[in-house]
Amino acid sequence: MNKGPIEQYILDEKHKHKTLCFPLVDAENHSSLLSTSKTLERLGASAILVGGSSVYDQIELFQLVEKLKNELKIPIILFPGNVTGIVSNADAVLFTSLLNSENSYYLTGAQAQGALIVNKYNLEAIPTAYIIIGNNTTAWFIGQARSIPFNKYEIALMYALAAQYMGMRFLYLEAGSGASNHVKPEMISLVRKFYKGIILVGGGINSAKIAEEISHSGADIIVVGTMLEKNERWEEVFLQIINSIRK
Repeated sequence: MNKGPIEQYILDEKHKHKTLCFPLVDAENHSSLLSTSKTLERLGASAILVGGSSVYDQIELFQLVEKLKNELKIPIILFPGNVTGIVSNADAVLFTSLLNSENSYYLTGAQAQGALIVNKYNLEAIPTAYIIIGNNTTAWFIGQARSIPFNKYEIALMYALAAQYMGMRFLYLEAGSGASNHVKPEMISLVRKFYKGIILVGGGINSAKIAEEISHSGADIIVVGTMLEKNERWEEVFLQIINSIRK
């Protein structure tokens, strides 16, 4: 599958900046999502990820994406937790397979169902391997993941290489929304040494210091989400994160 315009945009942005930041906004908590997203764009976000582990109202999701597209210039990329998280008006979708799930539904089942929808909508699908690190998060629970311990770097590498050999051009190392820990720089560095595609890292990134460590370890894209909801000073912290990863 050839690269689409949004994937090419991401690669072009990577040439301009050391590391990009994609805020992840929860489609289920959107009371102030539009104003928040406009601020994120102004502060330096390269794209907005729209997700949620239990999105079920596609009409509401469509309307939300429509509002974002009318107000923002940066891409709106879907990060669906299930087939109900796919709508026709987004710019692209991270077409993920949860490689360390113990349930085949999250490996290929949801993808088979979602592929028909993506094809019908003519959405740009970005092939993405999704790997959950650690446990006790919503993504871990919903995805029924056989999670990789934070200190088992070689296991993460095994999955990363498998993703590469299966043709997945993006790799998402995820500690989970609201995670108390983040993916360790040592794990990212080892994966970066061998994996040739774009590496996204998310979960537990709530300060510029952590973001800078992850950036220097080889992450191409940092994903932040919970910090935007839980930190009253999120604008200040987000700007600090942007400045730290572009050094």
